[in-house]
Amino acid sequence: MTCRITLRIAALILPAVLLAACGSGQDEPAPRMADADTTLTIAQGTVVGYTQDVDDGALAAHAWLGIPFAAPPVGDLRWRAPRAPRDWDGTLEALEFSDWCVQITNGLDAGYGYETGQVMGAEDCLYLNVYAPADRGDEPLPVMVWIHGGSNVWGRAAQYDASTMAARENIIVVTIQYRLGPLGWFAHPALRDTAEISIDRTANFGTMDMVASLLWVRDNISVFGGDPHRVTIFGESAGGRNVASLLVAPQAAGLFHGAIIQSGSSDSISTSIAEGSAHDPLARGQMTSADAINSILAFIAPPTPEQMAGAMRSIDVETLFTAYHLPNASGDLSINPYRVISDGIMLPEEGMLAAMRMPGRYNNVPVIAGSNRDETRLFNALDDRFTNRYFGVIIQPKNARLYDVISDHQSRMWQVQGVDEISGALRAGGNYQVYAYRFDWDEEGSFLFANYSKLLGAAHSWEIPFVFANWNYAGRLDRVLWNNGNREGRLALSDAMMGYWAEFARTGNPGTGNRDNTAWLPHGAAGRIVFDTDADGGVRMEAGELTPDIIYGQILADDRIQSQEETCLVYQAVIAWWPELAPAEFLDGACES
Repeated sequence: MTCRITLRIAALILPAVLLAACGSGQDEPAPRMADADTTLTIAQGTVVGYTQDVDDGALAAHAWLGIPFAAPPVGDLRWRAPRAPRDWDGTLEALEFSDWCVQITNGLDAGYGYETGQVMGAEDCLYLNVYAPADRGDEPLPVMVWIHGGSNVWGRAAQYDASTMAARENIIVVTIQYRLGPLGWFAHPALRDTAEISIDRTANFGTMDMVASLLWVRDNISVFGGDPHRVTIFGESAGGRNVASLLVAPQAAGLFHGAIIQSGSSDSISTSIAEGSAHDPLARGQMTSADAINSILAFIAPPTPEQMAGAMRSIDVETLFTAYHLPNASGDLSINPYRVISDGIMLPEEGMLAAMRMPGRYNNVPVIAGSNRDETRLFNALDDRFTNRYFGVIIQPKNARLYDVISDHQSRMWQVQGVDEISGALRAGGNYQVYAYRFDWDEEGSFLFANYSKLLGAAHSWEIPFVFANWNYAGRLDRVLWNNGNREGRLALSDAMMGYWAEFARTGNPGTGNRDNTAWLPHGAAGRIVFDTDADGGVRMEAGELTPDIIYGQILADDRIQSQEETCLVYQAVIAWWPELAPAEFLDGACES
């Protein structure tokens, strides 16, 4: 459904809307200087990075930015699997982030001074960044590879500074980029028919980029002090769904040894639907590859596959990206292709969950899967059906009661599809090393007459700064979210979460996070761990799992709902997000839209 996609993209613009009156954000960082102590020689050549102080100089991290892990996917390599990276002569000064992968800017970019609705970035974008403790010792360290979110159409590795995580936890952290939007996920018979190698026939080029980055880690990370036999992949939102996709991708087998899915999902679409030869029964409103290409190219005579593929690869990226467009809640243009395609090559035709239920059909490694208690409040805050905005910076619910009800049930359904269904499928497939969490922190407080603890709560992506212990996360919104009033509890919770993530990377079991914390037990009978400050119940285990039927039963039993009309409104708001989880009947069809 269009509203599902629109609201997800709308979440990206919230900081700019809120913060016109909040100042200019963080000071400009000092120029990075090459440090000879970081000079290393990897397979491609010699590279030098820089040293960065952490925790006011108590610790230090080494960092190398913008290292290519694949050949530039340009020209004839557009819509092909990534090829091996090129060597370089001399010393590569890895001091600056690479270009973004091509994407359309949105309101969050406006918070950093970029005009919204613009095609930005470069096709030559397959680069990664490595963060390591400055004092690494002689023992190989566990490695964590971060896959950013952004609906697989937006985002870049430069948004995530892992220096603090690497230095405090004595681990190596790698942040990667991958092709986005129609360059990353694209199904067309002309591309399959002109494949140079068999893997070129995939429709999941962005997923193949992630595999290429893991191959680079396998072959090079020991030079940085990392252990190629202890690699954990982790990602949030679309990054979490990408982690799930790597769990079922045979090309990724053996390249990672643990996986963390933060607010992810397991949904995908068939090749026939993605390319337009079959109908989408869920009516997601996404544009097929055939629709996009037909809107750009016009042939007098039917082209051969070679002619069609050549013409497609010659389209400039701005024309390609603007062929996919959908006005979002702010009026910006957002690209809207199908993303994550069950092509039978990288991803199983039967879908991710089905593969996870079958021993031998997925990469069986320890897994963490979690969600945030108030995932959809971030999206609903910008939905004009639910909120009013005053002076461009103050957002308040139109009906606080219904705002809470709708957000609560939507967010619980996110837990169903992003955590409980994935965990249940993996357990059915013989994996009992699955750990679940829920992030509950909601201590933002009030600002400009708006209560952001209620408006946003434990919102989508809010756990990321806690995991990285890096509060330079949302531009000028940072000084609203991470304030002195919540500092003490926030830092303590961040320390605990970072400890659990790192211990999982070290051992495959989060345990107590290598601290005097609650023991995190496997999902199922033990339930999930809840992350919150001591003032709100602390870090604790909580029993129970959710299913769609439980959610729909909770809607019917919710005494905050005052009429059947409101019941239907809540139901429709839930299935707008998760149409694949809609029941066959609800109130005997009285809520059909």
